[in-house]
Amino acid sequence: MGTAQTFNTVLTAADINISEAAGEKMKELFADVGDEMEAIRIYVSGGGCSGMSYGMTFSDEKSAFDSVLDSGDYKLYVDTVALNYMRGVEIDFVDRGMGEASFVFNNVFAATGGAGGCGTCGSSSGGCGS
Repeated sequence: MGTAQTFNTVLTAADINISEAAGEKMKELFADVGDEMEAIRIYVSGGGCSGMSYGMTFSDEKSAFDSVLDSGDYKLYVDTVALNYMRGVEIDFVDRGMGEASFVFNNVFAATGGAGGCGTCGSSSGGCGS
């Protein structure tokens, strides 16, 4: 038995809070991407209002440090570092019209202990908006 097994955990809706709109959009996007990709990866990187930004991409490989949320219609991969920053965060999908639709990560600052005037971080811009 390898040590990698200790990091591969199964996530539930209690671990990753996904709005109904975001779940429907993830289902749609995952269906369109085809069989080349295994999952949608949620990641955290430096930058943004509080030093962290959140995003999503498709992933064709699960790492030894990924936890998995399997909705039945799509899978999410989240590594252990990103998962620590996802506590208390809701992933939503917002369509503001005029072709401006994106995933947003709500309540980010409460979860990471940051401060600032921003309330959401979008994956497409990598920054925050009001």
